[in-house]
Amino acid sequence: MADLGFAGADRGQGGRYLILPPGWDGEVPGGYHVHRSATYANWFLIRNLEGLDALRAGVRIYPLAQAGNPAPTEFLNIAGVPHTTVQPSTFTFFEEVNEVVQDEPVESLDPERRGLLASIGIVKGQPFAPDDRLRVILVEAAALGNATARTLAFKPRDPQAYPYPDSSWKSVWIGGSPDFLVDGIRLLDARTSFFYIGTGNTPAMTIAMPGVGSQYIWTAEDASGQWLDGGRHYRLTLPPDVPAKNFWSVIVYDPQTRSLLQTEDRYPSLNSLSGSVAANSDGSIDLHFGPEPGEDHNGNWIRTVPGKGWFTILRLYGPLDPWFDKTWRPGEIERID
Repeated sequence: MADLGFAGADRGQGGRYLILPPGWDGEVPGGYHVHRSATYANWFLIRNLEGLDALRAGVRIYPLAQAGNPAPTEFLNIAGVPHTTVQPSTFTFFEEVNEVVQDEPVESLDPERRGLLASIGIVKGQPFAPDDRLRVILVEAAALGNATARTLAFKPRDPQAYPYPDSSWKSVWIGGSPDFLVDGIRLLDARTSFFYIGTGNTPAMTIAMPGVGSQYIWTAEDASGQWLDGGRHYRLTLPPDVPAKNFWSVIVYDPQTRSLLQTEDRYPSLNSLSGSVAANSDGSIDLHFGPEPGEDHNGNWIRTVPGKGWFTILRLYGPLDPWFDKTWRPGEIERID
């Protein structure tokens, strides 16, 4: 719906954002950056570089009716608490879709999508009660849909998915549009691919804004095109002068859950703010992946799991011109054993 911070209306100076619900026709007070939501439920995501105390002190969320005397915002720390954000690939998927349809305004979905859902019995204000025949079809559809999305994500055919020639690196946002629109055409496969790997998108992650926002690329393959194997050792070289104004990070994920790879290390990642990543004499950085560290790369190593595949995302925060003009590009992931 809206970016905040340097990519938002406040331009990094802070400000007050007012999110109005569907159908709001009341008075709109001044002094706010105003956005109208098509849904009752919203998701607010922050990447905070200043620490938890700064977040607690600098962010307040409250109803407009309490603007004169807002109650303190409660923050819950769920780090380390098991939970899942993976959509089911079973009949439950359609039950969850039905919950959303029942909870949100009819207008939050366009007539085309409402028609598709109605064809399988999901209609606002009506019970979702498929007969045995339709239930069998939907069970199969959920599994096939998941398999199709996985294929589109991990083996895209669109040339726009590959930012570099002869490379396994892939763009997270194929086409470079947060709406997956190119020349007025919706890139349906690109949208499916993105939302299989990721969750939320924003112009700050897609549009070229040097020094602002972020840019991502990812891969699940090594330099020879083979799937990354958690039982093998690999090396990724980042050339000198990584073009990130704020910082860069490399994170390892599980291809099944598309969540952080679960290892003995809570955060399977490396980043330029950690203070532990060592550079080579020429300024380049070698990052290592494998089930055990080598003798000389403890600080530059991410643990993987034998018997499991993995993929990684390279993120640049505050990406600079050499990223966009491709005069800087990461190396390929090379298997070294």
